[in-house]
Amino acid sequence: MTGDTITQSTTSKPVRPTVTLSRAARELGLKRGEFDLAVTLGRIRTVGEAPGGQRRVACAEIDRVRGSEGFPEALHQSIRAVGTAEGARLMDITTTRFTRLARAGVLTPVKFYLNRYRTVVWLYLAEELRHFTQGEANADLLTGRMPGEMRERLDQGQDLRARNWRGRYAAFLLSQYDNPWERAAAMASLLDPVRLAEIVRDPYERAYLNRLKPMPRTQGAPDSPVARIVERLTTADDPDEIRWLRSSLLIGLVQARAQRPAPRPASRPEARTVPEPPDHAKEPQAASDVAAEASLQESRGLMKWLRRRRT
Repeated sequence: MTGDTITQSTTSKPVRPTVTLSRAARELGLKRGEFDLAVTLGRIRTVGEAPGGQRRVACAEIDRVRGSEGFPEALHQSIRAVGTAEGARLMDITTTRFTRLARAGVLTPVKFYLNRYRTVVWLYLAEELRHFTQGEANADLLTGRMPGEMRERLDQGQDLRARNWRGRYAAFLLSQYDNPWERAAAMASLLDPVRLAEIVRDPYERAYLNRLKPMPRTQGAPDSPVARIVERLTTADDPDEIRWLRSSLLIGLVQARAQRPAPRPASRPEARTVPEPPDHAKEPQAASDVAAEASLQESRGLMKWLRRRRT
C-alpha cells in the first residue's frame, strides 16, 4: 500500500517492510491512545529510519504482537489505564488515600490528559496497581495511619505525580533511540529553553537538539492554554530532577560530538585576491571587455543577494 512499505534497495537486498504508526494501530485493533501507551510501555517496538524522522513499526513486530499468547485480550489488559476513582476501587481504598499515595510518589502515573475544564487527569496502569496491592511490604500504606514523614511532606503540598511521570517518560525516550544526538535531544526536551541555553552554549548544537526533540502529543494548538499546561507538566522543575537531566545531557553531548559534530551552515569560500599587473602591462580595456566585466559584477551581486535570502 502506498506510503506504508519500504521498497527494496538498489542492491536488490530485501528490506523488512514497515508501516506507519496509525496503520499499525489499526492492524492491532487499538485506538491511537492505546497504541501510544503500548509503545511507551515497550509492548510494541518502533523503529526510526533517520534521526528526527517519523517512527514506524516493522511488519514483523505486528506479527509478533498478534502471535503473542492471549492476543488481543492480554494486550488490552496489559495497557489498561485507570483514573483515581477506578484505581481506588481496584486497590480497595478510598479515593483520598489513593490521591495521597500518588502525590507522595508511591504510585506513578503512566499518562495524563486534560478534561474540558483544563484539569489534569492522571491515569495509572491497572496492572501495576494490582501488583502494588498484592505486595506484603505495601500493606501498611493501604490501611491505617500513613508514616509521619510522608504525612508531613503531603501537608506541605508535596505532589510528585508530574515528576514521576517525567522520569518514566524519560526512560521511555531513551529506550527508543540509539543515535546519541537523538538521546541527547530526549533529555533536552524535558528542560526549559533558558536552562538548555545555559547548558548548551553552541547555538548550532542547540538548534539541532531542538530539531530532534520528540514532541509530546497535545490536545491544543501551539501557545493555547492547554498547550501551556502540557508544556509545564513536561518541563522539569524539581532540583534533583534537573541535576540528573543536566548531567545526562552533558554526558550525551560528549558521546554525540564524538560520533559527529552538529550540522552547521556550509562555509563560504573567501574571495581570492588577484594581484594587479605591473603598470607597463596595463592596457586600456576594450568596450566589450568593460561590458562583460560589468555583467559579471552584476551576476555576482545577484548571487550574493540570493544567498542572503536563503540564509
